Amino acid sequence: MKICRFFIFFFVLFLGNKVCSQSGNVVQDVKVQSKKLEKAVDAKDESSQADSYYSIGETFFRDGNFRKSEEYYTKAKSIYERLNDKPNIEKASRKLAQSQEKQNKITPAITNYNRAAEVSFSKSRALNSNDAARLSVSSPEAKEEAIQSNIQLSEKTGDKADLATSYSQMADLNIQQNDIPKAEANLTSAYKISKKEAPQQALEINRKLTDFYVDNKKFDKAIEAKKTVLKEDFVKDNSRNEVKQIQELADIYIKKNDPEEAIGLLKKSYALALKKGHTLEAQKSVQTLDSLYNISENTDASIHLYRDFLGKLPELVVKDKSLVDEKILEDTEQKISQLEKEKQLKDELIRKKNIFNYGLIAALVILTGLMVFIFRTLKKVQVKNKKIALQSLRREMNPHFIFNSLNSVNHFISTNNELEANQYLTRFSKLMRGVMENSTEDFIPFQQELDLLQNYLALEKTRFADKFDYEIDVDESLNTQSLKVPGMLVQPFLENAIWHGLRYRITKGFLTLRFEKQNQQLKITIEDNGIGIGESKKQKTEHQKARKGRGMKNTLERMALLNDLYHRDIRCKIVDKENAAGVWVEINYKLTEK
Repeated sequence: MKICRFFIFFFVLFLGNKVCSQSGNVVQDVKVQSKKLEKAVDAKDESSQADSYYSIGETFFRDGNFRKSEEYYTKAKSIYERLNDKPNIEKASRKLAQSQEKQNKITPAITNYNRAAEVSFSKSRALNSNDAARLSVSSPEAKEEAIQSNIQLSEKTGDKADLATSYSQMADLNIQQNDIPKAEANLTSAYKISKKEAPQQALEINRKLTDFYVDNKKFDKAIEAKKTVLKEDFVKDNSRNEVKQIQELADIYIKKNDPEEAIGLLKKSYALALKKGHTLEAQKSVQTLDSLYNISENTDASIHLYRDFLGKLPELVVKDKSLVDEKILEDTEQKISQLEKEKQLKDELIRKKNIFNYGLIAALVILTGLMVFIFRTLKKVQVKNKKIALQSLRREMNPHFIFNSLNSVNHFISTNNELEANQYLTRFSKLMRGVMENSTEDFIPFQQELDLLQNYLALEKTRFADKFDYEIDVDESLNTQSLKVPGMLVQPFLENAIWHGLRYRITKGFLTLRFEKQNQQLKITIEDNGIGIGESKKQKTEHQKARKGRGMKNTLERMALLNDLYHRDIRCKIVDKENAAGVWVEINYKLTEK
């Protein structure tokens, strides 16, 4: 089943690319005008060229192909403008504006209506000015006034096409204002006027009327209106139009939720399309019928339909005179021949423009690539400089730490305590080995950092045994093996707590070091009950005040660089405790694992 659909779709699509959507009369008219155009080009008669373009535009406009009509009206207008032929400028500008309005190209339509009014005489000027005003103003009252004025003018001039168009425009305005009775009356009037003079326009107005009824759930009226148009001679005499109108009637029944009636009409349109040789119309009926069969899960009917269509397709193609129409081919070839010089010139201009554009794009690409390269290089240099600075700060911590530790060794030796000095040196050498091994990395395993801190606190406890005790508390949820932390980041705060707080106490103090996991943050707390920051500053000697310590400054600089390079959001808070002696230090940063 799917294979049948696939084959039919692509086969008809292939043919559809070659089929002319216009009727035989359209093709014949275009062919006649093409020959006239060829003669006019050979004779260099620009006025006749413009007349041929205008006539071809008229042919397409009557058939409802507004895109093509705009194309030819534009060509005609361009030549009339060059010849300063005002009556024909007015005529071509108005028709061009109408084609553009049909395609909802409002701004250019207004421009062309104004141009038509500019070069036209009294009655025509008013007609074009009204149309320009109708599209320009937003007030419904002003639009209605312009349309009503055009109705009166068209009635005086006897222009049935313009009169029908004005009634249709008034109906559109009524629909916007939700005035259903007036919209219905104006569409009915437009249809009655146009069916005698402009059958294609009548079909368009009928479609608008039935759509209006369907939108307002008046399905019976829509059906009645569509059945009325099916009785018209201009529909009966054109089998293609008849098939399309039957299909539109079927669509109304589908929207009314009456698939049974719709299926009957679609079968009728399919049979008529097969009989008259209308391939695309037959295909549309098949597709709609198939969708209805699918809804009702009537797979057998759908398969039978596609098999029938496939079987009759070769015969249908032979009957369909619009497929690969030689007249259209001759017209296309003629047009190619006529416009060859213009095409060559345009191609040359496009080629030169493309060369310039491609050159410009290439230059922009190269410039952009160069800028990206420079930016990335500068970024790499900045990162490298920051890493060098971080490494420098990390190495600067080593001599600072060694100097303070050697002071402790000196203290033991000066007090003739050789045993304590030996024990201290043993621990100190072990600590130094760990510090040196980790000094090359920005982040080290948490367990290694914890070992270094325990070793350091044990050393300081050896020297200040009577000044403080300490405790290290580690959250059990922390993975000490896989967790990565910055090395030697906590040690300076412990050193400050001991050397500037706890050692000045008269009685024995206490130091607490905690590591806690809070969501994806590592919270480090250092708490002591020493003399506090303010009192420590007071007790400093003049020599101590004059000497600027590097430990804490170095640590804060390292935090800033780590945040910049690795976005760890390291935050540090150092405060005196509010209701007790001592200092509270809190460090928070994002966790990272291997």
